[in-house]
Amino acid sequence: MSHPRPSRNVQRTLPARKRIALIAHDGKKAELLEWAQRWHETLSRHELIGTGTTASRVSKALGLPVRGLMSGPLGGDQQIGALITEQGLDLLIFFWDPFSPQPHDPDVKALLRLAALWNIPVASNAASADFLISSPWTNQDYEMTIPDAGAWVSDRVSPQDAT
Repeated sequence: MSHPRPSRNVQRTLPARKRIALIAHDGKKAELLEWAQRWHETLSRHELIGTGTTASRVSKALGLPVRGLMSGPLGGDQQIGALITEQGLDLLIFFWDPFSPQPHDPDVKALLRLAALWNIPVASNAASADFLISSPWTNQDYEMTIPDAGAWVSDRVSPQDAT
């Protein structure tokens, strides 16, 4: 079954102070912590959000506030996805483990699909996270295109549904 694509796009401004999600599968948490410590100064200028134990471990390691959500398998990935659709997230740093099957793989795939749909910059490992966080756009406003969700809904509402 094919799904209709949003028919129009709109502009969105990512603010200079970004809302950054930090997520890591169990086998990648140490790598994410090491990466976050290297980028402590930059991360301290942004709002950090994380899932499960990743949020608490990053907060403890960096001494920075990290808004904690549920663990990924308990719905944290879906919470991050909801933030994306509500334009409540600006960057996604997700160190996922390609060698370890996850019981919540469908949630991970859905999260990455939403990030692609809503044009959210995503890093999946230390090298891509380095490139993303060192970009000049990380610390300044950035104009981007996103789907026009309102137009997408109105394009699909039949006349009898409008009454």
